[in-house]
Amino acid sequence: MKKVHIIVATGKWEQDQLRYRRHRLAEFLQHQPDTEKVIWLCPTPKEEENSYTLLANGVNQWTVQDLLPQKVFRFGRYVDQFYEKKLQPFLLYLGQLQEQYTLQLWYTFPGFPLLADLFDWNKVIYDCSDLWTSPMNGKPSIPSAVRQRIIARAEGRIIQRADVIFCTSEYLRTKIAEKQGTAEKVFTFENGVEFDLFSNPPVHKENVLPAGFDGTVLGFIGGIKPKLDFALVQEAARKKREWLFLFVGPDGTNGHPAFKQLINEKNVLWTGSVAPSDVPKYMDIIDIGMMPYKSSQYNKAVFPLKLFEFLAAGKSVVGLHLPSTKKYAEESIYTYLDTDDSDQFIRACEQLEGFKDQEDYIRKRKILAKTKNWNEVFTEMVKLI
Repeated sequence: MKKVHIIVATGKWEQDQLRYRRHRLAEFLQHQPDTEKVIWLCPTPKEEENSYTLLANGVNQWTVQDLLPQKVFRFGRYVDQFYEKKLQPFLLYLGQLQEQYTLQLWYTFPGFPLLADLFDWNKVIYDCSDLWTSPMNGKPSIPSAVRQRIIARAEGRIIQRADVIFCTSEYLRTKIAEKQGTAEKVFTFENGVEFDLFSNPPVHKENVLPAGFDGTVLGFIGGIKPKLDFALVQEAARKKREWLFLFVGPDGTNGHPAFKQLINEKNVLWTGSVAPSDVPKYMDIIDIGMMPYKSSQYNKAVFPLKLFEFLAAGKSVVGLHLPSTKKYAEESIYTYLDTDDSDQFIRACEQLEGFKDQEDYIRKRKILAKTKNWNEVFTEMVKLI
């Protein structure tokens, strides 16, 4: 029998124009010969004219309206009574497919936990890419503590119900295995890369850099969120005026003052959101990739998507407070730092600066990245299911 894959996602497909692991997973499954269809099931803050739409890539999107549009009410995604009735039309639709197809439920975040029990699924899979039970900004508060308890209960139910669980880091695997009580069905699969896309980029974007600038460009590409250390980068930018610090991606900080202060520096440039198809072009502008994360419980679990994308593009990378990436540290390839000292960050970048145009090192970076192609990652995951 052919398969129908239902992917529980955090938001609509084109939300903030970013492509996460779940997007690559959906497209991989969509192109498998035994797949009938992929359904992207996601919450949406606002009422949709049509809850069911067919996306241009062939993925089917089904939205479930939040309790209320304000962000504070998103906790309803984890509490049964706030979404159970809204799922009924979707369940009726699934009932029409059940006799013809094998149905697999993929959780990519711990929302709608009751869904796992409302239907007779052939398989339930949890693909965990974040420490959902810890605040992203690393700062505890009473509201965040309440929210994290709600999420923890929802995630615990999904963990117990899942037939197989995938994690993007060993830290996450250990945490989930503790909750599960066994590690037998919990596996680590780090994030991968669309190697061909990044290793052979199109001509880079024109008119991005300041007129006449020919110095070193340090770049971050992705969602700009509170997990990043804006203060450290600002210190580095003030000390190294001859460098340009480029940020490419949407502001996910809700206008945090630290990010506003950073982009006011004369050698810091923020592009805002860009189309996913343009990301390799911006990657081509960058000399050194930077992943400046804060020291926090949340970031202990993070395996950033951009590590292998930078390397596939032949760029060296420096990362802060990302222990899941430490094993890839190698001279001229990837520098791992566990520090809040901007001077250490600068010294690491200066060392990488000396290797940036050397073909032997560019080739080594690409060789490492090629071993992490998404198709191979997902193929191995599907074999375990």
